[in-house]
Amino acid sequence: MTAKPERILLAHGGGGQLTRQLIRDHIVPRFRNDTLSELADAACLMLSSNAICFTTDSYVVKPLFFHGGDIGKLAVCGTVNDLAVSGSRPLVLSLALIIEEGFELALLERILRSISDAARSNNVSIVTGDTKTVEQGSADGIFINTAGIGVKLPNVELGLGRIRAGDKVLVNGTMGDHGMTIVSQREGIRFESQLESDCAGLAELTCNLFANVPGIRFMRDPTRGGLAATLNEVVEGSRFSVEVHEAEVPVRPEVQVAADMLGFDVLNAANEGKFVAVVSSDSADACLRICRDHPLGRNAGIIGEIIETRDTPLVELRTKIGGRRIVQMPYGRELPRIC
Repeated sequence: MTAKPERILLAHGGGGQLTRQLIRDHIVPRFRNDTLSELADAACLMLSSNAICFTTDSYVVKPLFFHGGDIGKLAVCGTVNDLAVSGSRPLVLSLALIIEEGFELALLERILRSISDAARSNNVSIVTGDTKTVEQGSADGIFINTAGIGVKLPNVELGLGRIRAGDKVLVNGTMGDHGMTIVSQREGIRFESQLESDCAGLAELTCNLFANVPGIRFMRDPTRGGLAATLNEVVEGSRFSVEVHEAEVPVRPEVQVAADMLGFDVLNAANEGKFVAVVSSDSADACLRICRDHPLGRNAGIIGEIIETRDTPLVELRTKIGGRRIVQMPYGRELPRIC
């Protein structure tokens, strides 16, 4: 009898016996459901709505395993969150794996288990997928692509064009946790208090908000580029300015210390379990209450407001010492490979 390989071979992507063995023995058992078990070229879905949201994303994070998560959990939560902040209830995901020759099957099993756990906790199913192998040195271990479908929630209309002067800017928790965790772990830097990624799925919280707060104008998850990038996108799309109060932006002390030591601006650091919402002024307090009643919103805060201006619209930070500074769109090279 031929011993089963302990590492991924190029032959695992050849479409033959080893491919079938990898899918049958390692992948399908983690996500078993009637749709996936068909192993068809496409998943046939019966949806309860004609209005859906659809998204796709790829994950190349380095390191693959980090405090608070790993590439598998990140892939599920990241796609779930893109659907959640778009005003939908996530339903199903696809899963595509690009695996490097020589990757340990034990590590693949660990990642697949994490994907399965994250999918279960976020009430989504993996219904279709793909597996490819590449030569050693071509993929840094493993890359993952996920796509997701969610059912659009009734009476939820979001968009930059709906933002009005006087609206409030709200976040559901502390900023910069994921980005500073990744960069410190990647560089092998340890702090007295361990940094931990905020990687989490937001759909339960966002669905509750959309069901109970009518004044939500816009929502986005501040991943790459962090809070700074998201607020600059608000300014660019709405043509209003945003005034942010630095004292109101929630940041964990250990994250701020790490950012200061490493020379990063926390506002530019990525988040993977947070959203930025623009809400009407008369709905802001209700939104804040609902957030703080949920485990993923206990550190929520109203951090600023939308301002009408005659000049060029911009993001302006009112600092803790009473000064003002412009928050620019990040250039894009500070923290590569963070998701």
